Amino acid sequence: MTAQIKALKDSSRECFNAVYAQYHAKLYQYIYNRTQSAYLAQEVVQLTFIKLWENRIKLSEEFTLDIQLFRIAKTILIDQLRKDKVKLRYSDTVINTTEQVYEDNQVADKDTLKHIYDKLETLPTMRKKVFKLSRMQGLSYKQIAEQLSISPKTVENHISKAIKQIRSAISILLL
Repeated sequence: MTAQIKALKDSSRECFNAVYAQYHAKLYQYIYNRTQSAYLAQEVVQLTFIKLWENRIKLSEEFTLDIQLFRIAKTILIDQLRKDKVKLRYSDTVINTTEQVYEDNQVADKDTLKHIYDKLETLPTMRKKVFKLSRMQGLSYKQIAEQLSISPKTVENHISKAIKQIRSAISILLL
């Protein structure tokens, strides 16, 4: 068994620091050459050294330390790439589902809006006029009352009844 492997198995932090200094750049370059990703190379190298320390007791005496380190790094890289692929597939599914829901809601909103406008056109003439002046032109009840020569209380009653009729039309749609 090599001295480094024995020292690592004995939990020597000095040996671990020396192995880190010796292999960090080599492992980084190895992963970077395979992925062309600095972020992924850094992650894999860090995880490799973490795994080395956590599993130092299990190090094999049959293989050199560099071979074992590069195997750990390769395994971690494969795991990371698989995870990234799953995340990508999952995010694509979420995005597609979200877009479909959005499109479905837009269609439903257009249908609902059309139904509301249709219901609005079936209101009695005065009620329709009062509702449009209030909700579409933004006039106050007092302004509508003055313009149509009716009382503000009558305006309020027309608005209240119009809203009830439109709500009932919407509730039928939602069933």
